[in-house]
Amino acid sequence: MKNARRKSQTIIDKAKLEVSGFQAMYERLEQKVVLGGLSESTLNNYGRCIAKISVHFGIPAHLLEEEQINGYLQSLLTSHQPSRSYFKHTVYGLRFLFRVFGREDKALRLPSLKRHSPLPVVLSKMECKRLFKSGNVLKHRVMLSLIYSAGLRCKEVRNLKWSDLDFDRKVIHIRKTKYNKDRYVPLSDVMVKGLQKYREACNPKDYVFNGKAIGSKLSARGVQWAIKQAVKRSGIKKDITVHTFVTHTPLIYWSLAWT
Repeated sequence: MKNARRKSQTIIDKAKLEVSGFQAMYERLEQKVVLGGLSESTLNNYGRCIAKISVHFGIPAHLLEEEQINGYLQSLLTSHQPSRSYFKHTVYGLRFLFRVFGREDKALRLPSLKRHSPLPVVLSKMECKRLFKSGNVLKHRVMLSLIYSAGLRCKEVRNLKWSDLDFDRKVIHIRKTKYNKDRYVPLSDVMVKGLQKYREACNPKDYVFNGKAIGSKLSARGVQWAIKQAVKRSGIKKDITVHTFVTHTPLIYWSLAWT
């Protein structure tokens, strides 16, 4: 995550230095992203792609003609073979930019993107047991179990504080979720037991899952590493990520993580 942010900032800084008018355009884009309640990652993704096309042509992206844009997008698909996510961010970023500058005519002519809907990775009962018992650190076993049982995204579990857990009402208060909204999710009896056992054993402060520095939260890389190690130790060959847990139908197997 930090590497991606640094790469985005590098190309954005380059565009500010080399392309006349880019900085003013970017500041207006940034303002609209912030006022619209969009995430920092959205700004990084859009900003990186808009900066690249601006540097490529030597003019701010909102001044590009349709032929220039179409030629650039074609070159992305045929020459550089970017990831689907990069092509998507380029199209969506340009579309958002043109709307910021009142150029709906350009925004509507950008190519539509076909949705790719791969089948989700599904874990069996035995795989759930193996996965949640395979972590060699209690903190990681409880974290993976909580992600699975409550359907938490990576950012949500990282931002979770002890004050967000209501053991009496058995709910979790998720703050500023994907669309900058709050929500409540149920907290099962076995998760209450696991969290209390983890708290007594590890005494984490403030954040439920602390990072290396005192008072810091666990990094996205830390969450990914914990999952990777658990999958490796379990011997499961499926492609398992945080998203696998979020889309998986919760079953009552996570209690085995600490029993």
